[in-house]
Amino acid sequence: MSRNNNNHKNSHEWDSTKNFFNREIGFIEFNKRVLAEAEDKSHPLLERLKFVSIFSSNLDEFFMIRVAGLKGQVASGVIELSYDGMTPEEQLSEIRRQLLPALRKQEMLVNEDILPALESEGIIIHRFETLTKDEIETLQEFFCESVLPVLTPHSLDPAHPFPQLLNRSLNIAFVLKDKTKTPMERKVAFLQVPPVLQRFVKLERKKGHHYVLIEAVIKAFAHVLFPGLEIDTSNTFQVTRDADLEIAEDEAEDLLDEIAEQIKHRRWGTDPVRLEVSSNMSDSLVKLLRNSLDLEPGDVYVLNRPLNLPDFMELVKLDIRHLKDKPFSTRPLPEFLQGGTSIFRAISKQDLMVYHPYDSFSNSTLKFINTAADDPDVLAIKITLYRTGSKSAIVAALKRAAENRKQVMAFVELKARFDEENNIIWAKELEKAGVYVVYGILGLKTHCKIAMIVRREGSKMKTYLHLSTGNYNQVTARLYTDIGFFTAREEFTVDAIHLFNYLTGYSYHKDWKRLSVAPINLRDNIIEMIRREAKQHTPENPGLIIAKMNSLVHKQVIPELYKASQKGVKIQLLVRGLCCLRPGILGLSENIEVRSILGRFLEHSRIFYFKNAGDEEFYLSSADWMSRNLNNRVELMFPVLDEQLQRRLWDILQIHWRENTKSWKLEADGSYTKIHKSGEKPFCAQDYFLDEIKSSRADSGKTKIKLMNM
Repeated sequence: MSRNNNNHKNSHEWDSTKNFFNREIGFIEFNKRVLAEAEDKSHPLLERLKFVSIFSSNLDEFFMIRVAGLKGQVASGVIELSYDGMTPEEQLSEIRRQLLPALRKQEMLVNEDILPALESEGIIIHRFETLTKDEIETLQEFFCESVLPVLTPHSLDPAHPFPQLLNRSLNIAFVLKDKTKTPMERKVAFLQVPPVLQRFVKLERKKGHHYVLIEAVIKAFAHVLFPGLEIDTSNTFQVTRDADLEIAEDEAEDLLDEIAEQIKHRRWGTDPVRLEVSSNMSDSLVKLLRNSLDLEPGDVYVLNRPLNLPDFMELVKLDIRHLKDKPFSTRPLPEFLQGGTSIFRAISKQDLMVYHPYDSFSNSTLKFINTAADDPDVLAIKITLYRTGSKSAIVAALKRAAENRKQVMAFVELKARFDEENNIIWAKELEKAGVYVVYGILGLKTHCKIAMIVRREGSKMKTYLHLSTGNYNQVTARLYTDIGFFTAREEFTVDAIHLFNYLTGYSYHKDWKRLSVAPINLRDNIIEMIRREAKQHTPENPGLIIAKMNSLVHKQVIPELYKASQKGVKIQLLVRGLCCLRPGILGLSENIEVRSILGRFLEHSRIFYFKNAGDEEFYLSSADWMSRNLNNRVELMFPVLDEQLQRRLWDILQIHWRENTKSWKLEADGSYTKIHKSGEKPFCAQDYFLDEIKSSRADSGKTKIKLMNM
């Protein structure tokens, strides 16, 4: 195929570095959009505080994984250029250049907007010098009884080297004057604030919510820790460490034990990658910390705001209704309302679909597993678990199913980043209950979401499936948008049987009927469908691709989208997070538009539409179009064949494309601009779906009244 299309010369190389955005800078752009949500006063105040905290927690993970990886490349000398051709050193420099203005913006937002607004609402974090005498006495008693016993100050001298500080722990550096020496000596001591202490110390006042930060309490009474010395300065700081687990799976005799050991190293023994210090810390002390941690000047971030802002999510838990998003009731799945084994009859009749969080998770997915656990005709349950949360109703149902003497197999992904510890705990619980637990495939993460129920019906066995774009997690099912799908179609269930055999045993199955499986055939199938759209495109019957996902970072898929655009195919991409594709370039990607939606719920669903010359195809998937998903994970993509469900998916895609209040457009230079269409009424997709729930409940109520009056 020629690289020159549309009857004009085209100098663009599909895989040229200039045609890709940098992944790391793309993440910072995404985080800027998160910060913009914190600025948006259409959000209730505590929700704005949530977004400003998420900004910091996102950056923590970014430094622990991505920045640590870049620094590791520099240290090892094994250099891998980014998609846009930058070296690791260049990327580290650009990351800092991009981050500093965003951090200053966050500071202003916290100090000059959100904290004062919280204060006006009676949620006040007091400075110690503003407290009453009685409050200071009460806090002194609290310090001596409940804080002092767990504090361990560390001096810094030849006999006491720099302490090993926990990853992301809050620390205080003290500069002390020793006037017993002539001439007077200055000493340095460090204190790690123990994680067992609450960050917010509550003050007893009649009205409002009044707090003092634990570090302020410790600083105020720190003289008790250093009798005979005078405290000159006390400043907070925080160290971020490399947190990417390095596991030689082929050498680890017991993967579970190996990961448990690596989690300990993540907290204590990994290399520092970032130092955050309070703005009033002296340059000499900053230099001492930096040298002790073996960090470069560019690794230091001086912040004029409280450190460890993710702790402020504790305030978001306050039950102050007018400062939080309005609560909503999820919509039950009508076909499951009758309960019992009727849900299997409902799935046998037709494919069913739920759209979380608007549709109930407990009345659909959880009911599916719970019913199977208790139904005497169910013989086996197989499920993949990636992130289920610490108190999982799904896990409880699986344990009960095993106790009911059903064959239960749970495929647990121990390498789910930052959920490893949770997964180890409940994986052991499942094993104790008699569940057959499988701990992963060598070299791959298992990220697909599938549950299979095998049921005896008469003299035959019938298989039922649940497939999803999101995890089996009842908490995130209220916070993320995801789609769950139920089917008993034989071509799906046969594929599912082969999939579980692939996960637990040795299988080289190739004849997949309906499921596309990474890393086996998913990437090639996606590329083939994009190529098919380009091949079938004509002016009379133009091609169309609509794709909704979390991230687009794949060096083979992106060029195929460029080629389709050059052919004239219209491509609409809803990419919430990272996008390395450069849209709007004449002769390359002028037919591609990329938008990102951020709002109350995290847009997590993966939906793909291909016009296919009028024979339309709709797919749902656990996978984003990223190298890690398509090359290094077990993922699923599956078609939705029911016409009614296809229409629902089309509506979901169109409603999100109409969004003009929370939607951002990716520009050709890599920046994002908020979509504001003059003359159009504001339209929020997430509000639309919430209103849809209210309408469905109102219609349900009218139906009940009508039946009562008949």
